[in-house]
Amino acid sequence: MSDTALSARPRQAPGALSSTPPYRAPIWLRNGHAQSIWPSIFRRVDLRAPATETIATPDNDELWLDWYRQGSDRVVVICHGLEGHSRRPYVLGLARALLAEGWDVLAWNYRSCGGVMNHQPRFYHSGATDDLDVIVRHGLGQGYRAMALTGFSMGGNLALQYLGEQGEGVDSRIAGAVTFSVPCDLAGGADVLALPSRRLYMSRFIRDLKPKMAEKARRFPNLITMEGYDGIRSFHQFDERYTAPLHGFASAEDYWYRASSLFRLRDIRVPALVVNAADDPFLSADCFPEDPAVRGAWTQLEVTRYGGHVGFVQRGLRGRYWSEQRAADFLAAITGQR
Repeated sequence: MSDTALSARPRQAPGALSSTPPYRAPIWLRNGHAQSIWPSIFRRVDLRAPATETIATPDNDELWLDWYRQGSDRVVVICHGLEGHSRRPYVLGLARALLAEGWDVLAWNYRSCGGVMNHQPRFYHSGATDDLDVIVRHGLGQGYRAMALTGFSMGGNLALQYLGEQGEGVDSRIAGAVTFSVPCDLAGGADVLALPSRRLYMSRFIRDLKPKMAEKARRFPNLITMEGYDGIRSFHQFDERYTAPLHGFASAEDYWYRASSLFRLRDIRVPALVVNAADDPFLSADCFPEDPAVRGAWTQLEVTRYGGHVGFVQRGLRGRYWSEQRAADFLAAITGQR
C-alpha cells in the first residue's frame, strides 16, 4: 500500500464476534462428503448480471472482475476456490446476501480462471497475494470508505495470507475478513487429498487443470511439458512439477510453507474469521489452529460439527446458506452496521 493509504489510527483486537446461531445441518446432509458435493451439483443462485471489467497487472497480464454496484460506500471482495471462478454458486450466494446487506461486491477471477487464459507462463496459486493486492488497490481506488475480504477454500487462504503480509501496514479502510473451509496448512491438505478415500476430489482437480496446462505447454513449450501428465495423482506431484517452478518456489514443500496462511495468522491486524467444518474432507488437523499463539489476537476460529468443504447448506434463511448469514453478521459487527 502507498504511504498515504497506511492506517494512521490505532487498532484494537476484537473480542468474540458470534452473533449468528450455530450451524444446524439438515439431517440428510450430516456427512462431509455430501455437504461438499451437493451444492456444486444442485444449487442455483439467481442474481442480476454483473458489470465486467478487465484490469492489467504489473507484469502485463490481466485479471477479470465482476462488479455488483448499488451506490454503497463499502465493498466486499470475494476470492473463489481452486479451479473455481467468480460465478460459481457459492460466490453468487455470498454476493447476493451481502448486496442485501448494503454492500457493493467485487468478485474476481484468478489468472486462467473464468474461461479466459492469462498471458504469462504463471497462472495462480494459494499465495498469489500480488494479484490480490492489485484487486484491493483497484477497489479502494473507486472511493470506498471501507472494504472487507472474503474467501472460500484456497481463496480464504489467499485473503488471510495477504492480511498477514500487510501486518501493521494494512490500509485503514480494510475492515477485516471472513473465510470458509480454509486449507491454511497446504502441506497437510495435500496429504489429506492424496488419501485413497479422497481420490474423487483429487482426480477432478487434476482433470480440470489438464486443459489449462496443455494450453500453457502449447504457448510456452520451452518451460512446460505435458509429458507424463496423466500419471499425476496428487498435489505433491502437480505442485512439484508445475506450481513451484512456474511461481518461483524451490519445491512443492517450499511453496506449501511460504504460501500457507497458518504461519501468517499471528501477523494479521484486522478482525478475521476462519470457519472450518470438523467433517471437511479436504482439511488436515493443522487447518484448525486452536492455539492462540498460532492464530494471534485478531483471528477468530469457529469449528462447526458439519458443513463439509464449502457446504454449510441450510434452508429457511431467505435462500441463504448458513455461511452467507455468518459472513453478513460478522461483517456487520466489524463495520458497526448493527
